[in-house]
Amino acid sequence: MLVVFTSPASADEAALRAIIAKFAAAQNFKATEAVVQELAATSDPAVERPLAALAEGDLYFRKSDSAVFIGKEAGQAIKLADPLTSAEAGEEPKAAVTKIKVNNALRRSIRDALGGLTLGSPDANARIAAADTMFKTPVAANVEALDAAIAKETIGSVKLKLEQARASSVLVSDLPEDEKLAAIDVIAGIGSRDALSLLTGYETGAEGALKDAASAAVASMNSTLALWASAQNVWYGLSLGSVLLLAAIGLAITFGVMGVINMAHGEMVMLGAYTTFIVQNIIRTSFPGLFDWSLAIALPLAFLVSGAVGLAIERGIIRFLYGRPLETLLATWGVSLILQQAVRSIFGPTNREVGNPSWMSGAFDIGELSVTWNRLWILAFSLAVFFLLLFVMKRTSWGLQMRAVTANRRMASSMGIRTPWVDALTFALGSGIAGIAGVALSQIDNVSPNLGQGYIIDSFMVVVFGGVGNLWGTLVGAFSLGVLNKFLEPYAGAVLGKILVLVLIILFIQKRPRGLFALKGRAVEA
Repeated sequence: MLVVFTSPASADEAALRAIIAKFAAAQNFKATEAVVQELAATSDPAVERPLAALAEGDLYFRKSDSAVFIGKEAGQAIKLADPLTSAEAGEEPKAAVTKIKVNNALRRSIRDALGGLTLGSPDANARIAAADTMFKTPVAANVEALDAAIAKETIGSVKLKLEQARASSVLVSDLPEDEKLAAIDVIAGIGSRDALSLLTGYETGAEGALKDAASAAVASMNSTLALWASAQNVWYGLSLGSVLLLAAIGLAITFGVMGVINMAHGEMVMLGAYTTFIVQNIIRTSFPGLFDWSLAIALPLAFLVSGAVGLAIERGIIRFLYGRPLETLLATWGVSLILQQAVRSIFGPTNREVGNPSWMSGAFDIGELSVTWNRLWILAFSLAVFFLLLFVMKRTSWGLQMRAVTANRRMASSMGIRTPWVDALTFALGSGIAGIAGVALSQIDNVSPNLGQGYIIDSFMVVVFGGVGNLWGTLVGAFSLGVLNKFLEPYAGAVLGKILVLVLIILFIQKRPRGLFALKGRAVEA
């Protein structure tokens, strides 16, 4: 029984080793490629290891006995390992072994051979990866292997990938015209950029009915991809709009309630980002298991830090300058310079690393639309902050007082509302929201002393365009300007696109000086 069960495996291994030994006798690249093809023809998964080592330039043979090994340089020696089992086989001086040379053509042959081997892998993901590789680099010789793999495949999604890979290989084969027409239909149905590139290249050399079919498929795919490109621009615009919303929403309520042009608002965003950096540093050094919770821990801390700094600025400077907007602009600009220099002195002028938690890393595809998780979470977070602030403004007594002060400050004061404290707490709230905006922005932008400067002008544009002090106006304004920016950038460039947006806002304000959603109230209207 022992002989029965062990002999076949030993015979198979012996046969594989006999083929591998031929690498030592190969005199040129053509002979080496013939050995590669012979190994691939065995369809044995064990040959993946020596083939991969050959592609990497790590396959050697010993001069004394022509035995083939996988080798790794270790100083002046080569550490040897068995090509089939990876078992260590000692060391040899570099002069005692010879590297089996490869070139780009041979590497392509090895890659195709490995792809064919992977088609028989028990792992469905490995079979899909092999099919994708064969689709992107079609070879006529792949058709037979793919036919066999398709016949055995039981998983629908994998089978579809194999059929697509077969179609790309059919196009470069000498199969009949009707098979190539069917292959064009299969590839056209994929609709991806890789498929478009494949058909565009094929169209150039095709003739007759094949050329007509390829041209029609290319035209149809271009139209479909143009729609996907528009959808991608809309997504990028919504993503930018969510960032602008976070940066502008705190400014909207301070500007609307207090009439203060706060040029230090961007520095509140910066303080929130640096709070996130400090929290992550502490977690990395002391509590590494909590890293995925770092943003949840940083959010309330960033709100408190930025809110406290905002309250100090309002109580120490701004309350003496109400009614003088240009002086508040100059004063807060000076505060912004002070805060930037303070952060630069403490943390240095260079960018600081803020990592992404695992649940904010990576991306997923919807057709040809690519969506990153961090941008999606920021969009959801910005909308959550918006609706929470809307609830505070509409459903709480403090929100009622804030709206009363916005509509008619003197009347609100005569009704017993302590307008100075409403101003102070409103400024602190706006600054705190800017701080949590900094937490979000730390996931997509560089954390540096100049972080806030990139958003302050855009924030003011959003507030003025949407309507000063109106939250719904801020929401619509942020997403409108975000989408408009992303549609202008491909044609005008990033800088000129922003200039065009600014010009359009200026023209819009000429027609509607109070923005999209103007506030109501006798004092406001006066």
